[in-house]
Amino acid sequence: MTWSKRAIALRTQYRQAFGGPPELLVRAPGRVNLIGEHTDYNDGYVLPAAIERDVLLAAGGGGDSAFEVISTDFDRRAAFDLSRLAPDKEEPWANYVAGVAWALKEAGHRIGGARIVLQSNIPHGAGLSSSAALELATGLAFQRLFGLDIERPALARLCQRAENEFVGMPCGIMDQFIVALGRRDHALLLDCRSLECDYVPVSGAALVVTHSGVRRELVGSEYRVRRSQCESAVGRLAMALPGIRALRDVSSADLERHGHLLSPVELRRARHVISENERTLQAAAALKRGDLAAFGALMVASHRSLRDDYEVSCPELDLLVELALEAPGVYGSRMTGAGFGGCTITLARPEAAAHLQEGLGGGYRERTGIQPLVFASAAAAGAAEIGG
Repeated sequence: MTWSKRAIALRTQYRQAFGGPPELLVRAPGRVNLIGEHTDYNDGYVLPAAIERDVLLAAGGGGDSAFEVISTDFDRRAAFDLSRLAPDKEEPWANYVAGVAWALKEAGHRIGGARIVLQSNIPHGAGLSSSAALELATGLAFQRLFGLDIERPALARLCQRAENEFVGMPCGIMDQFIVALGRRDHALLLDCRSLECDYVPVSGAALVVTHSGVRRELVGSEYRVRRSQCESAVGRLAMALPGIRALRDVSSADLERHGHLLSPVELRRARHVISENERTLQAAAALKRGDLAAFGALMVASHRSLRDDYEVSCPELDLLVELALEAPGVYGSRMTGAGFGGCTITLARPEAAAHLQEGLGGGYRERTGIQPLVFASAAAAGAAEIGG
């Protein structure tokens, strides 16, 4: 269904649910990370781009303190009261909406009740940041409904707080930042410590996203384990490198000299993060000079590091990368997102994209029995109001 048809359907569903038209519609995109995985919570560098899959959200005011949320995807409805916001164990999808309301209140912003209907074409559980898209769509809707003066970076940080403290997922800032600040035909080089960012053109290539069909069942628990291992590595390395705050502060040369202080597992985790930061900066420079071959080689090196040192890939993701690299016109391919399932991202010549999508779909189905979702996307714009 096209974007315009989805918007028309959402307005109709809102009217049917609440007896009148919405006051506004907003959209917020998903994202794909081109390179820089598991570096964000280590104060490092990431290079994500927004994609042309998104959450659409229709909203209107709804009284003093009550707000209702309807998901057309899940055919579910949830209700919250602003005076006593708490996570809903029965409707966990709605906690991303309630969490943003909570974070806005915690930050001292005055909001009232609302009525919300949402729909998404971002594959759920694919690692394409459907949660951040929902958070930013909600934040932008509340901002417009109640006249809140919040700059985009601050709104992204509030949405991150909602996911960290209300939903309970200790994510870094990358997802919310790119959803809020995405620019068409550009990726965003983000320093996750200073939050300084630089737009990097993505031109002359197609972004092909392939969803493995493997749900990321381990991602929550293993994500926490990886964070803990990185923090432990920093603590041990600080004995030789006083003043370091995160693996971002450690170079490959430092790790070569002092890696003996770490356990074998900590050494592998640190090696991935440190080398991934270096690859991400090199990749952004390659894009700026139009060297897609160099960028693709860095993508492949990133995937191998995630597979071998960080151990967050899985056989299905490895197969998709292998199939992509066998196809003509491909610059590079890697898993994207937290891992243990989800998606790969492949950079290919535009004229090769259609053949690549067909080959990935057929080859993966033949080897696994799973029909993957494969789609091409340009780098897209960030969250925006699109009408009422």
